[in-house]
Amino acid sequence: MQTKAPNPVNLVEGQNTLPIIKAYFEFNQLKQLYRQGWLRRNVSLERCETVAEHSFSMAILTMLLADAYFPNLDLLTVMRMALVHDFGEVYAGDFTPLDPIAPAEKTRLERESVVQVLGNLPQGEMYIALWDEFETGDSVEAQFVRQIDKLEFVMQATVYQQQGLIDTNEMFERVQQALTLPELQEIFVGLAKTQAGEEEK
Repeated sequence: MQTKAPNPVNLVEGQNTLPIIKAYFEFNQLKQLYRQGWLRRNVSLERCETVAEHSFSMAILTMLLADAYFPNLDLLTVMRMALVHDFGEVYAGDFTPLDPIAPAEKTRLERESVVQVLGNLPQGEMYIALWDEFETGDSVEAQFVRQIDKLEFVMQATVYQQQGLIDTNEMFERVQQALTLPELQEIFVGLAKTQAGEEEK
């Protein structure tokens, strides 16, 4: 996995550190970890977003879209879920669909990471349960956040395309199949028009 720097938790290794301080140094790794899928698509290290940048953008989209279109969702739940959904990558790394790892093994490694980061915190079990809920998609909140994850991915892809860094056609086809909520489909259509306008230039 390519990163900006080693995992910051190494800086407090062996110290008698409060759990919240250790957890911060751990999830700070998401600021260091590049989104590996973009690197595979030849986005340079200088231009490639980190996992933390994706999580931030996704949390903002989750808040704005839940407030605007989905008042029946539990807003606190979806916000928490969006913020912790990538904590599995702190120690496991950012696997891509092209990596030779079985889905069950990927989930096992990522869950171990989530437990390691959050398990010793107050309410840690609740955050871990939210991560599990996101992974399984067993609630309307989880299904919503999972679709926002896909939507943010293709929105960032559009940014990279407009910067001349990648081609997004394959990504648009894949994400279109994953979006089932009409409100998100409408946003996707608008985004596709933006993409098409860029291709016509």
